[in-house]
Amino acid sequence: MNEGLIPRRYAKALLKVAVERHDDKKLYEIMRSLCDSFVAAPELEATLANPFIDSEKKMELLATAAGADKSVSTFFDFLKLLKNNNRLDMARGIALAYEDDYREANGIYRVEVVAAAPMDKTEEDRLKKLIASHLGGGTMEYTFKVNPDLIGGFTVTIGSEKLDTSVKNQLKQLHLKLLG
Repeated sequence: MNEGLIPRRYAKALLKVAVERHDDKKLYEIMRSLCDSFVAAPELEATLANPFIDSEKKMELLATAAGADKSVSTFFDFLKLLKNNNRLDMARGIALAYEDDYREANGIYRVEVVAAAPMDKTEEDRLKKLIASHLGGGTMEYTFKVNPDLIGGFTVTIGSEKLDTSVKNQLKQLHLKLLG
């Protein structure tokens, strides 16, 4: 079976249970922390896949990585289910899928702005307002980064959409026109 399909199914079922238990928002924060831990410590995935490490230890490791406390029983029930089905090694994929499903269900958009130089507060606030109007009432998880390689301008990524107003992109387009 497709490894992308299994995490999606677990995530969908987990979201349904979390909504029923009114834990969906807390669980979303836990899953975000867990995903951040996988990025910060890439060896975590290899540890979970190691058959010589006890599944109880793997569950403790996941709980610690997620920063989960016992008050969110849905998360610990979820870990027990993964343990019973020998799926602890899929925790990262399930967490990522849960984040996507939760965002979609709650109208949350990931917005990343990358600029060639830092923006002053007024410019950034104006850009945020413009982006918010594009989202049609949705909520945004906003991140801002600086990348001098853009030379000038900025890029805005909302989900799979990307607006690239960078000088680097304009030069690339000009180069392609001259070649064509």
